[in-house]
Amino acid sequence: MASARILGAIVGCASSVVFAQSALADPAVAAPIAPVDAQPLLTPHRAVYDLSLSNSSGSKAPASARGRIAFDFTGSPCEGYVQNFRQITELQPAEGPPRLSDMRSATFEAGDGNDFRFRIETRLDNVQSEDIDGKAKKKPDAPLAVDLARPKHSRLDLDGQALFPTEHLRHILASARKGENILEAKVFDGSGDGEKVFDTMTVIGKAATGSVQEKAAQIKPLEETRRWPVSISYFEPGKKDEQPVYVLSFDLYENGISRALKLDYGDFALTGEMTELSILPATANCKK
Repeated sequence: MASARILGAIVGCASSVVFAQSALADPAVAAPIAPVDAQPLLTPHRAVYDLSLSNSSGSKAPASARGRIAFDFTGSPCEGYVQNFRQITELQPAEGPPRLSDMRSATFEAGDGNDFRFRIETRLDNVQSEDIDGKAKKKPDAPLAVDLARPKHSRLDLDGQALFPTEHLRHILASARKGENILEAKVFDGSGDGEKVFDTMTVIGKAATGSVQEKAAQIKPLEETRRWPVSISYFEPGKKDEQPVYVLSFDLYENGISRALKLDYGDFALTGEMTELSILPATANCKK
């Protein structure tokens, strides 16, 4: 699925897309984004979301869709952040047999946002279609250095201002707390054969608290926790004036947990209802 990795990066911390990059990004394109502090801590958790077709139009849109996302997020600013993500989606075209996509990813991101390791595997109709394994490192005033073991051994330099997924989430939360409504950022999550940096624009709505529809989210740790409606548009590099590749929307809690997912691809959209949520043990606080 084209959306699975970007969603994996945002849900609870995500993300990723499967479009290949044809040229390296210019490391001098974007102005630096100021660092954010580590507080409040992101909550380690395990969440499950059931996917269904929200709307569908156009000749390429599926007649029906269903699926599930399972997502684990653990870690802290001291030890770094670990995400394990799996999305299984079945799309039924207007004609022909259903198509089954099974995407798994595992990532580690250093607490300071400077190191990122990623492994992404995708199977389409039980045949492997993607296998990405690599690591990326950021240094001041330097390009983003990416070393790939799969799909082929290579080293490349990308836009040095790109954020990794958890770092991107922390910037979104920092903007939300300040009452800011717009955040523009470049994001690298290892997708696109590890050669892709996306331009993103995040729109943040008004904060809210209180009960929500999903029973899984009706737990004490979320009762009085602020949340914001968030919508993130992903663009091909340098094409922010064109239509986005797709738009990911969700309610984002101040502790990093997400609910009420929506993935809009233009011709069709999927919704993700949280059906399970477990709060995992947190690492003791530390000073960076």
